[in-house]
Amino acid sequence: MLFKKIFTLSIFYCVLFLSQSCTGLANDPWDKAEEILANIQEPSFPDRSFDIRELGAKGDGTSNDLPAIMSAITMCNTAGGGRVTVPKGVYYLEGPIHFKSNVELHLEEGAKLKFSKNLDDYLPLVYTRWEGTELFNYSSLIYASSCENIAITGKGTIDGNAQGVYKGWFELQRPDQERLRTMGDKATPLEKRIFGKGHYLRPSFIQFINCERIKIEGIKIIESPFWIIHPIYSKHITIRNIHVESLRLQNDGVDIDSSSYVLIEDSTFRTGDDAVAIKSGRDREGRELARPSENIVIRNNNCLEVHNGMAIGSEMSGSVRNVYVENCKIKSGRNLIYFKSNLDRGGLIENVHVRNIDVEKASVALIRFQTDYHSFRGGHHPPIFRNFHIENITCKETKTAIEVKGHVESPIKGVFIRNVKVERAQKALDINAHDQVDLQEVSINEKSY
Repeated sequence: MLFKKIFTLSIFYCVLFLSQSCTGLANDPWDKAEEILANIQEPSFPDRSFDIRELGAKGDGTSNDLPAIMSAITMCNTAGGGRVTVPKGVYYLEGPIHFKSNVELHLEEGAKLKFSKNLDDYLPLVYTRWEGTELFNYSSLIYASSCENIAITGKGTIDGNAQGVYKGWFELQRPDQERLRTMGDKATPLEKRIFGKGHYLRPSFIQFINCERIKIEGIKIIESPFWIIHPIYSKHITIRNIHVESLRLQNDGVDIDSSSYVLIEDSTFRTGDDAVAIKSGRDREGRELARPSENIVIRNNNCLEVHNGMAIGSEMSGSVRNVYVENCKIKSGRNLIYFKSNLDRGGLIENVHVRNIDVEKASVALIRFQTDYHSFRGGHHPPIFRNFHIENITCKETKTAIEVKGHVESPIKGVFIRNVKVERAQKALDINAHDQVDLQEVSINEKSY
């Protein structure tokens, strides 16, 4: 009789295990990543080309070739779309490129766009967003507003030529930064948020606002004034096989800002700040606009020297969800898998999946959840962090391996970390007791956790 009961229980638990296993396979969260990829719409263009040389561009590095490029963009758009071709040469531009719909800007190998150092060239002001708050500011060097079906492709280089132009601006920007944030918190009408000349808020390099079906592929980007690639309120974005090298302060490689259906793949980053950051607005304005960043896949990228690696926040008040990061290498940086916010923000980060990340050195933390990020202004809107799956991570050296610091009123929930190996860490774990973290097969300094 005892044997029969044991046999029956064994069969029951075997069936239960197989049932759960099959259910787990059927509900693999990475299936969502495949669904996102299948739904991203890349731009396409008619077989029609406009050569900027034929429209007067000299490519000698000193003549102003902006009029020829803008003429080509206008002609291409008027004709119903196509390619604006930039042949080999150095094209000096006294002002920004403003995109129009249905235009592919294609830089042939050996072509370089080099932007003016004269800040007056980036006037008049344009509608934009700066660190998560809307305003009117200097135009980005490449700017698109309410466009669709646009691309920057080729094997050429885009040079922001920012060295020396913004010297000291990081130290000088604080009063403007605080003024803008106060405007956002007080719901100051947008038309009164006028910055630009006489102020110290640097423009982003490449910015798309309210755009659809965007592609950046193949090019090299150097010497940015501020955030480098910055889509805002946009969707269907493909960034592929680019090389970003710019080491100034606040030179994030890509800032996905309240945007959706995004793929970033096969690219190399050497940046003065986050390699890739996902954002969705700051504080009251961000919460009220409630425009999330969501449905994002980041894969097969190589980060060299970066300030931080793959980050979400700190401007995440409009929420961030459904983010998939896999198969990336990071040579060195501070915080390399990084989620950051503070009590001003509110908002939600959820459904984040990270796997197969190879790190050499993290000088602060390999995996970090931070809810007391700097520049706190006295608000009380605890952010919500939930449902994180992080697996198959290797790291040679770090100061802290895993740090999870949720706010006591809003604990971080559902953090699953498995199969992580850290060879050398000064500190293994720094996790608040109220946060929910499940560690499986985690090895730090040859000790299992």
